[in-house]
Amino acid sequence: MTIDLYYMGGCPPCRAVLFVVKALGVRVNLKKVNLREKEHLTPEYIKINPQHTVPTLIDDDLILSESRAIITYLANQYGKDDGLYPKDIRKRAVVDQRLYFDASTLYARYTEYYFPHYFAGAPLDPMRLNKLKDAYVVFDSILDKSKFVTGDDLTLADFSFLASVSAAEISGFDISGYPNVVRWYEHVKTVTPGYKEDEANRESFKHVILQMLQDHLKK
Repeated sequence: MTIDLYYMGGCPPCRAVLFVVKALGVRVNLKKVNLREKEHLTPEYIKINPQHTVPTLIDDDLILSESRAIITYLANQYGKDDGLYPKDIRKRAVVDQRLYFDASTLYARYTEYYFPHYFAGAPLDPMRLNKLKDAYVVFDSILDKSKFVTGDDLTLADFSFLASVSAAEISGFDISGYPNVVRWYEHVKTVTPGYKEDEANRESFKHVILQMLQDHLKK
């Protein structure tokens, strides 16, 4: 049975899914979607995913969008154990809470600050920067007595946060003022399967950002 993953290499949520795919040893058929060429807006793709976003996973008759839904499904369906996504209800609740925090706050505030600048050439908004900094204050406090995002063990949440934090770093956000985040970040990069291979995706993300900014300067 073939699992199709529609993705764009530099996209942070796609990168989180790729980390999990590597960690679980799941074989997927990678299908690139070029957002700059508007391939996500074709009738064929919208039929698959009406949100016209990436990543999108197709496993038999199941179609999933939203990276955090995808990674929890993959762990449930293909995980050889429950290490990355505990079956214990209380431990799993913490992983879910962290994933929701990443989606709704940490990564969301990153996109709210940087994406209008990248996609529309809008000036960077200091108020949105302050909200992003506030999110990192919260994240730093989460890590105050925690080796990983949910405790002493690596979980799905770490992969999602790693994609978010590395995207912020690539964009120039300074994390040096958040010592627990720095400690976690340097460590989690060494234990995340596929992080070294992810360098090409990080470079792709940098390239896309620079291209968009240059395009705005030409107008």
